[in-house]
Amino acid sequence: MTLYPTVPEAAKRFLAFINASPTPFHAIQNAVARLEEAGIPKGLSHFAPMPSTSMTMLYTQVREIDDWEKDIKPRGKYYFTRNQSSLLAFTIPPNWKPGAGVSIVATHVDSPNLRVRPVSKKSNVGYLQVGVETYGSAIWHSWFDRDLSLAGRVVVTQKNGSFQSKLIKVDRPLLRIPTLAIHLDRDINTSFKFNKETELLPIAGLIEGQLNQETKKSGNSFASSIQENHHPALLSILANQLSVAPEEIHDFELHLYDTQPSVLGGIDNEFIFSPRLDNLFSSPRFCAVEALAGHAGDSSFLDLEGNVNCIALFNHEEIGSVSTTGAQSSLIPSFLERLSPSPASSFPINRSIFPGVGGHGPQINGGMVVKTNATQRYASDAIGTFLFKKLVERKGGKVQEFEVRNDMPCGSTVGPMLSTLGIRTVDVGNAMLSMHSIRETAGSHDVQHAVDAFGSLFEGFAELDQTLSVD
Repeated sequence: MTLYPTVPEAAKRFLAFINASPTPFHAIQNAVARLEEAGIPKGLSHFAPMPSTSMTMLYTQVREIDDWEKDIKPRGKYYFTRNQSSLLAFTIPPNWKPGAGVSIVATHVDSPNLRVRPVSKKSNVGYLQVGVETYGSAIWHSWFDRDLSLAGRVVVTQKNGSFQSKLIKVDRPLLRIPTLAIHLDRDINTSFKFNKETELLPIAGLIEGQLNQETKKSGNSFASSIQENHHPALLSILANQLSVAPEEIHDFELHLYDTQPSVLGGIDNEFIFSPRLDNLFSSPRFCAVEALAGHAGDSSFLDLEGNVNCIALFNHEEIGSVSTTGAQSSLIPSFLERLSPSPASSFPINRSIFPGVGGHGPQINGGMVVKTNATQRYASDAIGTFLFKKLVERKGGKVQEFEVRNDMPCGSTVGPMLSTLGIRTVDVGNAMLSMHSIRETAGSHDVQHAVDAFGSLFEGFAELDQTLSVD
């Protein structure tokens, strides 16, 4: 029996992607894998020798520190990553010359979550606890009584004495943040309050079972050693997962994640129930990669005229985007300077939407949503909105409108930051429910809606832009 037989294929692929991407590091790794897969002709194994006629179909990885702009060629496909947590991928049209325009879908790959502290060893009343820090603005009560595990990246010693940052994903529940029994908190259903420092604290095991695993403190431990900062049992789990000794682990960035997988739901499988929809879907990072991979893998790509097409996947949007891998970093300005593009390029930016606000509530599975705010918390204006709607029309799609109420504060995203570069920008997204909960809800048909919208941008923006007079 086929699971989800009537659901769009894009939604099925999204489930596989998000279940494999519990952190921004994994999301970037899986985005790279999808791009590289797009360059392989159908029916040919990823590991089979490539036909010489297909070499132009492959994506080429370049490094920021190299002079890659000297080597790019028409019909080329390229990508680079920064710090394992941001990615920029782009395709070059056949008629490309320095100074040509660029069409970019920019989004972010981080989501609100809990992260293990640099010194996490804690205990209380017989329980091993793991110290965590809040990241972003989550609905924190939704993290209680969930089966949680750990994923992220770990710096380990290699056999040759060098060091490497390796990704890790522990595929079983390790942690849980328990609530107090209702018998001891009779007001829990009317006023559930907790201290984020002392009560939003996961348990990992029983002290009694770990007495024999405690490591002896060494007076001559190295500065790079973290053995005394974390429970030995925790380090042992990481070491076993990575096939190294615990003392070969020198540092890590570990995120807590919900082990319940993403699934389709609803009477007609019209919903996606999942963690991290903001921002792996709704932004939609997955849809942006799918659109670029599909566009560049199509046979028409070799003859398509127009702009350089690009996707930019940023980190740290949930905490302001101010970092080496955030939207306010040098990632886009450096890329544009090296390509010398026209500032009239397009910049559709995407983030999640919550329905039912201010009389302009977008509907799940109702098509892409344009976000507008008069105070420029969103960067959309009449020009960008018009162009986006025309692009969606090319694929027969629909566009919804969203604006926040006057008596509510307005959120923001990466759009206003990037618009300061002088590039035309529009903020768009998909409708969703329970935004920033550990389990969010989106539409299974909206995955394809976003892929189609961004695909239309890559295929038709340059031609459409020539028909519009502004300045």
